[in-house]
Amino acid sequence: MRRGPRAALALGLLRLWLAQANFAPHFFDNGVGSTNGNMALFSLPEDTPVGSHVYTLNGTDPEGDPISYHISFDPSARSVFSVDPNFGNITLVEELDREREDEIEAIISISDGLNLVAEKVTILVTDANDEAPSFIQEPYIVQVPEDIPTGSSIIKVHAVDKDTGSGGSVTYFLQNMHATKFAMDRHSGVLRLRAGATLDYEKAQAHFVTVVAKDGGGRLRGADMVFSATTTVTVNVEDVQDMAPVFVGTPYYGYVYEDTLPGSEVLMVVAMDGDRGKPNQILYSLLNGSDGAFEINETSGVISVMQSPAQLRREVYELHVQVTEVSSAGIPAAQAMVPVTIRIVDLNNHPPTFYGESGPQNRFELSMYEHPPQGEILRGLKITVNDSDQGANAKFNLRLVGPGGIFRVVPLTVLNEAQVTIIVENSAAIDYEKFKVLTFKLLAIEVNTPEKFSSTADVVIQLLDTNDNVPKFTSHYYIARIPENAPGGSNVVAVTAVDPDTGPWGEVKYSIYGSGADPFLIHPSTGIIYTQPWASLDAEATARYNFYVKAEDMEGKYSLAEVFVTLLDVNDHYPQFGKSFQEKTMVLGTPVKIEATDQDADEPNNLVDYSITHAEPTNVFDIDTHTGEIRLKNSIRSLDALHNITPGGDFTWSLEVQAKDRGSPSFSTTALLKIDITDTEMLSRSPMAAFLMQTKDNPMKAVGVLAGIMAIIVAITVLISTATFWRNKKSNKVLPVRRVLRKRPSPAPRAVRIEWLKFRRTKAAAKFVLKEDPPNENCNNNSLGNTLPPKAPAPPPPPTMVPNMGTAHWTVPTVSGSLTPQQPQRSPKPKVGSPIQSALVSELRQKFEKKSVGNKAYF
Repeated sequence: MRRGPRAALALGLLRLWLAQANFAPHFFDNGVGSTNGNMALFSLPEDTPVGSHVYTLNGTDPEGDPISYHISFDPSARSVFSVDPNFGNITLVEELDREREDEIEAIISISDGLNLVAEKVTILVTDANDEAPSFIQEPYIVQVPEDIPTGSSIIKVHAVDKDTGSGGSVTYFLQNMHATKFAMDRHSGVLRLRAGATLDYEKAQAHFVTVVAKDGGGRLRGADMVFSATTTVTVNVEDVQDMAPVFVGTPYYGYVYEDTLPGSEVLMVVAMDGDRGKPNQILYSLLNGSDGAFEINETSGVISVMQSPAQLRREVYELHVQVTEVSSAGIPAAQAMVPVTIRIVDLNNHPPTFYGESGPQNRFELSMYEHPPQGEILRGLKITVNDSDQGANAKFNLRLVGPGGIFRVVPLTVLNEAQVTIIVENSAAIDYEKFKVLTFKLLAIEVNTPEKFSSTADVVIQLLDTNDNVPKFTSHYYIARIPENAPGGSNVVAVTAVDPDTGPWGEVKYSIYGSGADPFLIHPSTGIIYTQPWASLDAEATARYNFYVKAEDMEGKYSLAEVFVTLLDVNDHYPQFGKSFQEKTMVLGTPVKIEATDQDADEPNNLVDYSITHAEPTNVFDIDTHTGEIRLKNSIRSLDALHNITPGGDFTWSLEVQAKDRGSPSFSTTALLKIDITDTEMLSRSPMAAFLMQTKDNPMKAVGVLAGIMAIIVAITVLISTATFWRNKKSNKVLPVRRVLRKRPSPAPRAVRIEWLKFRRTKAAAKFVLKEDPPNENCNNNSLGNTLPPKAPAPPPPPTMVPNMGTAHWTVPTVSGSLTPQQPQRSPKPKVGSPIQSALVSELRQKFEKKSVGNKAYF
């Protein structure tokens, strides 16, 4: 079919639109329980920690374009989640609370840059056991009569838990269920009176019961949790009329004296209803025994005498008082009875009185020495006590009022009259140094009378002193410090001892003794300790002295104290080097140490600081101020660097080192130090040179090594000889000497012998002086000419056993010393043309030849 022009144009436009169309992206719907997709039916526990990754948005774009994810919330709601726009990871950013918000509405969207697809989702918040039960309708207060039957319900408590499931179920129980009269229904929350228990208002007017509400438990943040809450139920007990009246203040006794008037009050009895919550009215009455002599007020309970005491025929009356409760209706109820004793007595009108030799007296004085024997009677006191009343009114007690436990009085109880005796009870307390005067009151007080008449007399004892004290120092030890340059007769310390005794007994005489007391004297009266006139103190010889000081009274009683005297160091010594001129060998990279000692006793006088005062050439060495270690500067790391800063090409330095103490004034000493420097490469090639270098400053080390080697050789020889002897002894015969002839090995084609090297300090080309046999056709010694070097000097002698501290010094294997490597074993007839130089010498010569081109050869 042939299409028209318009149809062809429409078809072209359709094809163009299809080619340019862009389809929108969409989410995947992975269903319930999936953690990625479009959050369809997604739920989240409320105890999920903030910051947790909870879900992943997942979708696709039909064209495969990059997509981004977004999440938004209603403006009035919280923004609970955040999303990673690239990966769709959703993170919890705020805490969840199901009880406040059980579902969250959000809008999630996916976009490919051109198209945006949004979906509204609802996230369910599931419960976790994060709520504790809560009591409602608090406080719980209930009024209960005391006669409530056992098992009765009292009150119902109710608690709610906002959680769901087992976490929201609540059970009840009592906190102290075994120590209470109540029981709790664990499901309903009803509080009951326990079976067999009763309430008693007279014993307890209120009970406080603690009730615990506990939920059924559940999971919270991965753990099983159980929450509980408590409340207090107050049970107020109401009183019920079930108790008889009770008398207060029993037993009751009354007294009628000879001057009592008729109608006077004798005593009052008091009763109250046993039911104190709602008490009834109380009425009093006399039953019998009064014989008309006494009456009682029925409402107040006051008993009065109605006759004159002269008319009363009995000495003692036994009355019976009855009390009756009257109810609110006016009906008599419970009753009670109590006996009342009334005694008729004469008037007690005479108090006890003290008498001396001349009549009534209220002050007695006595003088006596301190510390009398225990049990001694104070015979200087003549005291009599008397009460003119008769019978019980004349009975009274005696006692001393004052410092307790010093004296006691005899007798303690008196009837009518007695002679008073005072006896020493505590002799140690009668001390003149504590009390010059002892004052007591002698008290006489009636025993069985209502009036309790009493009288007092002062007893004043003047004490006389005795020598009963030992001089005592104010301190058990004394510490003094004096400078060591203190002149003779200088005061050191003043000691003080006190003798509390008076007069000549209190005078103290001082003396010192002990091994450390020789340089000191003490003034016998003042206790000032000072140095002997001839004493010359030296803190370096003896820094501390200790001795004893004695304080003695006129009768020889004494005490001791210890004195410690410390000499304060004075800076009176110069620092001293072991030698004023020293030679040291420094291995490149290793420090050498110079040391000076200061004989002062204390710091800072004996602390030494080191410094380089002069060096030729300069800018080569650093010295540690405190240790005296001398190192090359950090910029110098090789002998080549040394050569560059040494115009003469010599590797020997002269330093002037100063040792200065830290005293005031400060002293200093200098020493000249000559340092030879060598390289570790040379030491590694010649073990003997290394050993000699290490022992140059400590020759005893070399002696010790040699002695150890000799001891090992001797021990091995002794063992071999002993074994041979015992073997021959067991065989009981002498074995012939066997000679084993062995063929000597042919000489090596190149036997090398290294002689001692002596490095001189002239030119660098003359630092290596070697001796070798003439070279043969197989030897290439790389020499510059045909002239052979001169002979090397002989090896140095071995060190002596005792190091010489004089001017002699070791020859050490350094640049300015000599090397003596071990000579290889030679054949009895060496070949005439064999070489004698070692690999070490060859390498040294090669270096020499390279540097000799510039006429400045150096190692």
